Amino acid sequence: MVRSQAMTGWTIGGLAAEAGVGVETVRFYQRRGLLDEPERPAGAGSAGGHRRYDERDAERLRFIRAAKVAGFTLGEIAELLRLDAVRDRPRARELAEARVRALDERIGELTAARDRLQHLAAACRGGTDGPCPIVSSLAGGG
Repeated sequence: MVRSQAMTGWTIGGLAAEAGVGVETVRFYQRRGLLDEPERPAGAGSAGGHRRYDERDAERLRFIRAAKVAGFTLGEIAELLRLDAVRDRPRARELAEARVRALDERIGELTAARDRLQHLAAACRGGTDGPCPIVSSLAGGG
């Protein structure tokens, strides 16, 4: 649902709400150079002296959030944004393919951890005497 911006756009709080992040997240991305900070209007006219953000800002913020969920670092996100501006699709594809490889590796690690815990839980279920195999195994680093 897109909220009405009227003619003046969103304040930082409205932008944050629109993109599903907190105000401090918006400020953090501005400090990191991922999101522009609009000029503050002079005077107290119709803009009320508050910075205003538009749909492009919301789209960029949603992109940053989605890229973070995909596992990209802030540096990689900054590079993707620069690459988009110059339409360097080959390099953007390289970054995405590297991210896929890293995710596949992490999925493998998580799958192995899940399988190990399932095995330990089954061993724990098998008896009531002695130390818990889950605790024993994890405490021993195994």
